[in-house]
Amino acid sequence: MSDLVGIERHGAGVALVELNRPEALNALSDELMEALDAALVTLEGDESVRCVVLAGAGRAFAAGADVAAMADATAVEMLGAGRIERWERIRRFRKPLVAAVHGYCLGGGCELAMSCDIVVAASDAQFGQPETNLGIIPGAGGTQRTARAIGKSLTMEMVLAGRFLRADEALASGLCSRVVEPEALRPEALAVAIRIASRPPVAVRLAREAVLQAFEMPLAAGLEHERKLLYLAFASEDAREGMRAFVEKRRPDWKGR
Repeated sequence: MSDLVGIERHGAGVALVELNRPEALNALSDELMEALDAALVTLEGDESVRCVVLAGAGRAFAAGADVAAMADATAVEMLGAGRIERWERIRRFRKPLVAAVHGYCLGGGCELAMSCDIVVAASDAQFGQPETNLGIIPGAGGTQRTARAIGKSLTMEMVLAGRFLRADEALASGLCSRVVEPEALRPEALAVAIRIASRPPVAVRLAREAVLQAFEMPLAAGLEHERKLLYLAFASEDAREGMRAFVEKRRPDWKGR
């Protein structure tokens, strides 16, 4: 694994992936994104991993894209660089992702956090999409995911005026699920991941898909999709085990099938 991204195992079923370019505030260079892509491919193929925490080393989660590397790029070079394909693979990652965000979480860093399923923020976190200040716009979901998370008006202020959201504002607007003190950030994010990993993998996967589709489908179609996923869950051994364990008043033994 590249020195730019590290993997640590934490308890049963949980891995922590750390962006490790602290001297550049974890700016998302092509090399770092390639290393992150490789790390997620490795973890996706590891059946022992059920949930992943994504964090940043040093003083920031990720302060955005590597602007110096893009400054002289042409449109054709941007199209052929494979950057969007890497973002698509992150979006299609099959296991729950928990972002542990501290310090600056800007531009591509904010888009990366929003690509995760759950965002846990330290009280010193700052979220922003300041790309228009560079003469460009967000290109990895910053206009779309932010609007879905926090609504039109606040998104417009972030994208058009470069407003940063403090952690408490991010919590109030729905951009993150909880705020903790910086020293508690990783333990809290890992605790969330451990709780997810302790639950039946098939049900977690189907429930996650149902929630994600709520942002893609009209309500009627989403309800129908949810119902079909419920029926599919009943085909799993874990569903039978979970309900039997409930009736028999014992702890379930999840098999992941």
